[in-house]
Amino acid sequence: FSFVYDELVVNYSSSMGRGAINPIMLFKYLLLKVIYELSDEDVVERTLYDMSFKYFLNLAPEETNLINSSTLTKFRKLRLKDMNLLDLLINKTVELAIKEGVLKSKAIIVDATHTKSRYNQKSASEELLKRAKNLRKTLYGVHPGIKEELPNKVTTGVLEDILEYCKLLIDSINEKPETAANPAVKTKLNYLMEAINDDLENLKLSKDEDAKVGHKT
Repeated sequence: FSFVYDELVVNYSSSMGRGAINPIMLFKYLLLKVIYELSDEDVVERTLYDMSFKYFLNLAPEETNLINSSTLTKFRKLRLKDMNLLDLLINKTVELAIKEGVLKSKAIIVDATHTKSRYNQKSASEELLKRAKNLRKTLYGVHPGIKEELPNKVTTGVLEDILEYCKLLIDSINEKPETAANPAVKTKLNYLMEAINDDLENLKLSKDEDAKVGHKT
């Protein structure tokens, strides 16, 4: 993972402020976050008790002094801004494989259809709806009869409408403390809330006050 230093060197200063937390560790945290679909808060919390996470992060089994989840959030938003995590990993994997002689061919053929469907970055609307769907699915498993108490699904495709639907969904769950406290529900709930906060922040920073709101099919 030493390539992480080369990729992020322009985002760090060697002469200002305190020494930063090792970016390789933060990068690994993000990999775990993506693989297991966890919020920043939950991926750090799981590291407290999941020995496979600690092994991957080079932490001792008894280690409890972990990073604050806000550190991971800042790293994700500021240090890795506009960087496609998966593309970076694929490029480096192929580069290392060629260097070590694992790949000897001059051409690499990829199943583009599968790659596109599995790994292409989703739009904000698609990602929100996916997380909301997974949250509802988890809820149905915990309380099969809860479906009638949840807000109706949104069908307009407009980001603002989807954000409002997701907030209503979260509010309806938080009105039931016992349900919201269920570990499986809580993980999916935090994951959706994180996406909402990210998208609201992006809308606030990027929206042109004179522009009209619309969407493409």
